[in-house]
Amino acid sequence: MTDTSARLLRLLSLLQTRREWSGAELAERLEVTVRTVRRDVERLRGLGYPVHATQGSAGYRLGAGGVLPPLLLDDDEAVAVAVGLRTAAGGSVAGIEETSLRALAKLEQVLPSRLRHRVDTLNAATVRVGGTGPEVSPEALMAIAEACRRRERLRFDYTGPHGDETLRCVEPYRLVSFDRHWYLVAWDTGRDDWRTFRVDRLVPRTPAGPRFAPRDPPDGDVAAYLARRLSWRAWPWQASVLLHVPAEAAAERVWPGMGVLEAVDGRSCLLRVGAESPADLVWMITSVGVGFTLADGPAELAEELRAHAERCLRAVRAT
Repeated sequence: MTDTSARLLRLLSLLQTRREWSGAELAERLEVTVRTVRRDVERLRGLGYPVHATQGSAGYRLGAGGVLPPLLLDDDEAVAVAVGLRTAAGGSVAGIEETSLRALAKLEQVLPSRLRHRVDTLNAATVRVGGTGPEVSPEALMAIAEACRRRERLRFDYTGPHGDETLRCVEPYRLVSFDRHWYLVAWDTGRDDWRTFRVDRLVPRTPAGPRFAPRDPPDGDVAAYLARRLSWRAWPWQASVLLHVPAEAAAERVWPGMGVLEAVDGRSCLLRVGAESPADLVWMITSVGVGFTLADGPAELAEELRAHAERCLRAVRAT
């Protein structure tokens, strides 16, 4: 009986690793006959596991639904899931902390001691640093995700960064998690252009709108589009500088979300940046640490650059 139970668990594990198995393949892996595999499959069905026959009666596939089968993980997979759950507990989705910790507690109860020790060791040696982002409603996330999947227009009340409230109608494309914030990238039917929306600032309305034909994503990549919007176009003060190094060298000095790089030739590239003030622009540009030429920007930026240069010169003369 013990051998049969162990074999059933191993059979479940195999069925979880691939979409489809032939009876002969399962028999070879389990070192039994095809007839024994058929009997074991019937036992699993009797326990409520949806094992479906494919290719007539020669193949098997584990379907969805029915009783949730045990999740059989190897050592590295179990540690990865435990670490992921603990990380998710500090996430930005409302209510996910408690849910993640409950799931983690259940997992740790069944982890072998050697794996529990690995997880505890990693947690004890890890310090998580980072700002906390605004929480978003899981219901809002699911409503947006469903609209994206069904390609249905989405209406929602939106509160802008200055507190102005508007009703928006969009063709939702993707949800993007960026720097502890959730964003919706969508085609705004009222503005006739692509826009980004903070999910924590919107409240979906129901029912969903009519279906729409999908469009090509902005910039060919929603992640690149969002990074461009957040690092440059979204700020009140903007500038472009010609860096006197190739784009590959500059990319090592520009942190994610700082600005947008565009190659000009093999010796230079263009950096577009945005900030709250001209002084902040100066700090960002000079922090790259390479020679540059101001290509485009407000007159206040040129004045701030001169003032910054004078301060640096005075500091050198004082030594």
